[in-house]
Amino acid sequence: MLHLIPKPLHQLVLKIGHRVRHHWRQVRGTTGEGVSVIGRDLQGQILLVRHSYGPDGWYFPGGGVGRKETPESAAHREIREEVGCRVDGMRLVGVIEETLSGAPHRAHIFDGVIDAMPQPDGREIIEARFFPTHSLPEPLSPRTKARLELWEARRS
Repeated sequence: MLHLIPKPLHQLVLKIGHRVRHHWRQVRGTTGEGVSVIGRDLQGQILLVRHSYGPDGWYFPGGGVGRKETPESAAHREIREEVGCRVDGMRLVGVIEETLSGAPHRAHIFDGVIDAMPQPDGREIIEARFFPTHSLPEPLSPRTKARLELWEARRS
């Protein structure tokens, strides 16, 4: 149903929703759990995305875990929704306890191989590209850097 909303209006709603959610987390003092997916292509390059909302920067695809959803199923769903792909051989890399909007947050970090070229939806995700690990774009968000450090430490 959301695909019926014109892209510019949808992006505006996402920006407003992001701000409201940020303030709600601060007031409430809690957040849900989230997922990030470090997707790789067959050459070992990693997938990064840019959002139409929130702080400027490159991020790993991901999002929130629904009430009746496992972190792994949320990771698969987020990849499908954000870039129209599947992840093969997905595995949990680790869990990061962090602060998000002033509230505690638990992020489940997964990795796996992306099955196709990413196709950003143009609404939530405005750009999605693979990058070699030795030549990542700037700015990388601090959360992206923390997830990358965890992934690199576990890869060795």
